[in-house]
Amino acid sequence: MLLRSLHPRHVPAVTFPGSGRPPVLPLRQWGFAGCPCNSTNIRLRCSGRRYSLSGPEMEAVDVDKLRSDFMQVLRSRRCGEVPLSVELAKPVTDPLYQGGSASTEAMESCPKEDIEDFKDRLVEENLYLMTEGGEQGRLPVLILSMKDSGVQKRPAVVFLHSSYKAKEWLRPLLEAYASRGYVTVAIDSRYHGERASSKTTYLDALVSSWINADTMPFIFDTVWDLIKLADYLTQREDIDPSRIGITGESLGGMHAWFAAFADPRYAVVAPIIGVQGFLWAIDNEKWQARADSIKPVFEEARINLGKSAMDKDVVEMVWARIAPGLASEFDSPYTVPAIAPRPLVIINGEQDPRCPLPGLNIPISRAEKVYNDANCPEKFKVVAQPGIGHQLTPQMVKEASDWFDRFLK
Repeated sequence: MLLRSLHPRHVPAVTFPGSGRPPVLPLRQWGFAGCPCNSTNIRLRCSGRRYSLSGPEMEAVDVDKLRSDFMQVLRSRRCGEVPLSVELAKPVTDPLYQGGSASTEAMESCPKEDIEDFKDRLVEENLYLMTEGGEQGRLPVLILSMKDSGVQKRPAVVFLHSSYKAKEWLRPLLEAYASRGYVTVAIDSRYHGERASSKTTYLDALVSSWINADTMPFIFDTVWDLIKLADYLTQREDIDPSRIGITGESLGGMHAWFAAFADPRYAVVAPIIGVQGFLWAIDNEKWQARADSIKPVFEEARINLGKSAMDKDVVEMVWARIAPGLASEFDSPYTVPAIAPRPLVIINGEQDPRCPLPGLNIPISRAEKVYNDANCPEKFKVVAQPGIGHQLTPQMVKEASDWFDRFLK
């Protein structure tokens, strides 16, 4: 992994007292060195660790270089790269949900064309993509579309589920968009759905990542899959490769955000209750709700580090180990503006404790500047639904739907 810095602050290596487990790698908090404008002539103004929007530490970041660094991180924990291949699969009739509410009420409100013979015309495909070696390199994919549409190349939208769910949970959205002429795609994220064997598979994988630092089950491993998915989708005869959108809810919103940053082939982006400032939350003592959502890994880290109570140092160390750069060089102040000039709508709840709105002030300000400089301010929008916490609502579903209809149709 290649990391660059003007003013790194070294944190001593951490050992696990009396555990006999390997030490946590040395941690650093990274700023950015100046580098030339990227190939699209979009300059991101980024500072060091404290996200200052002005002052002597202001530097320019090359978006292509940032993506290259991120790809090096993703490749650092692969289980062997393999050629992309496809296998046919069978429909899943009893998907494994690992917890949380499985309500589909908000998704069922999605705009849908009234087609009399809809079920007869709906085409369902189930397949596996091989994205890397090992058991988790087998990516389950569900695709819905309408036959006899009369259009050879259609827009596509990738939908990503939240924590503890599975791709089948997204079916109301897949059917609604398919009825409106989209090819709709859903996957099981790492350690979910067909890639899980029990109701604790995902949480167990997070703890293992903290202990062994050999996988990145929180966000990054699934982003690798989404890059490989884009390889496949752009080769399909029924999909226009220039019109592929991506969206998701909660964990799926994070997946959509980072996949769009990493891969410009995702042309229109609509993360829902996923975009947040990880380092801002640490610095401002607003990390508790996010940490509680995957509590076992933080508790394991606290015990390993000999702490009597959870604190922000534990949180920062966990992020640095299980998702290197998440709370530093790949945090939202850098990766959100890097999506420009592609259409991006960020949809959150105004009172969401996992994605606090004040933590997005810097990313939003930077993104607005980049979109304005690119003469396309209409391609960036932020929606914060009043009175709503961390939940998917019909209004959010409608906002994302309208965004895709506006920029993909």
